[in-house]
Amino acid sequence: MTTGPSDGPLCFCRDCLDDLAFTSTRCSTCGSPRLARNRSLPTLAIAHIDCDAFYATVEKRNNPALADKPVIVGGGRRGVVLAACYTARTYGVRSAMPMFKALALCPFAAVIPPDMAKYVRVGREVRAIMQALTPLVEPLSIDEAFLDLSGTQRVHGMIPAKVLAKFATDVERKLGITVSVGLSCNKFLAKIASDLDKPRGFAALDQDEARIMLADKPAGFMFGVGPATQQRLSERGFRTIGDLQRADEIEMMKQFPAEGHRLESVLKFMDGRFCG
Repeated sequence: MTTGPSDGPLCFCRDCLDDLAFTSTRCSTCGSPRLARNRSLPTLAIAHIDCDAFYATVEKRNNPALADKPVIVGGGRRGVVLAACYTARTYGVRSAMPMFKALALCPFAAVIPPDMAKYVRVGREVRAIMQALTPLVEPLSIDEAFLDLSGTQRVHGMIPAKVLAKFATDVERKLGITVSVGLSCNKFLAKIASDLDKPRGFAALDQDEARIMLADKPAGFMFGVGPATQQRLSERGFRTIGDLQRADEIEMMKQFPAEGHRLESVLKFMDGRFCG
């Protein structure tokens, strides 16, 4: 086993939580291929939790006959898709899509009217499990939240990454739904990480990986960069975040006196230089 700078594992099994060698491809204890691995794993403590296809997953949980079927939660043919399970998504169905279009793509889908009271109840149950891990829970919606597990290692007896892996297992076992976990050093990067491995996923993203990953994203991917600002940046040769990463900070202030400092601050946050 290899340990990191905070005396924690760099790789472990998400199912049995055993520590593993960094190069492992499967758990030597339980045989699971579901491993968490990152060279900064012991130091990462900010998480974004996202329930997988939440409304549709709750409906499948409540009706096992739907388990292998494409499920769409939404209104009539003139309504919109509120949620689509991952099976339905393979046919191109997406949230906010008009129902008539979704049914044209997947005519044999089970369409279920939304039951918001039910979803709220389940969302509160997930939230209660989160709050048992840390008081620093920042809800974003009924089915997603940020968690700050900084300083909780002594309380839980394990690094935050393992706490979160156990949390995901507990939610699945107790509530019958699944979540995806993104772990990093700040909220923005944690949110990106949670989208990298879905459903039932776990992704850790450190500063170096984030800088490389964000480099090819358009400048408009940054917080607060709308179409007008993106156009001005593009006219000066700053089309991607990588272009901005390579720019001289003083030169940025000269070219964009009204927003250069803000852009630089946001950039530092995005590529992880404001981690900690």
